[in-house]
Amino acid sequence: MHSHNYRTPEPLQDQVVVLIGSSASAVDISRDIATVAKEVHIAARSVEEDKLGKVPGHENMWLHSMIDSVHEDGTVVFQDGNAVGADFIIHCTGYKYDFPFLETNGEVTVDDNRVGPLYKHVFPPALAPWLSFVGLPWKVAPFSLFELQSKWIAGILSNRIALPSKEEMAKDVDAFYSSLEASGTPKRYTHNMGILQWDYNNWIADQCGVPSIEEWRRQMYIATSKNRVLRPESYRDEWDDDDLVLQAQQDFANYLT
Repeated sequence: MHSHNYRTPEPLQDQVVVLIGSSASAVDISRDIATVAKEVHIAARSVEEDKLGKVPGHENMWLHSMIDSVHEDGTVVFQDGNAVGADFIIHCTGYKYDFPFLETNGEVTVDDNRVGPLYKHVFPPALAPWLSFVGLPWKVAPFSLFELQSKWIAGILSNRIALPSKEEMAKDVDAFYSSLEASGTPKRYTHNMGILQWDYNNWIADQCGVPSIEEWRRQMYIATSKNRVLRPESYRDEWDDDDLVLQAQQDFANYLT
């Protein structure tokens, strides 16, 4: 995988910044930059036409369709026809899976950001249980999901939990890939879970014999997603989830008794 180490250039007061991407990290970075830059322009792949234009709550931030072309003089032309002269372009486009250290003789490949074939995003059928992956799913609440994956792997390696046969795992993977294709889901979204993560978490929890994910965790995730749409300028600072916080505190108290 590769990621971007972000540091605000100094000074930015007279600079025009273009960000590519509109997910959570891009929202946070654009808000931060907008406090010091002259203009911030966000290029988003999936955005409704009526959302294009000035971002509510900001006088110097605009939302555009994806970039059509970039020119040597710094001009950035968007697919919506607008153009700006950019001083900086920041890629907030996510991650690419890459395992240059891993040699599997073709049993595991990365194809259009799909790591596979993997049973439940973890075990390659031909090499299970001796090779496993933790942390591939994205658009998830990561820590609880990755903890469950780790418990499942540990249970299998200690012979407390049994995997299906290699043939059964391969059939499950094929069925999963076929369902993605039938629904029109691009291959690069194979590990994109979103709301499906809760069923996935609870399936692994059942395999491990541990309690399912608490309902307040799921509701907090949904509330955060809605809050980011309703309050793009302050979604990390303003909340209406006191009841969920109270449920979480009550659950945490159980660990201390």
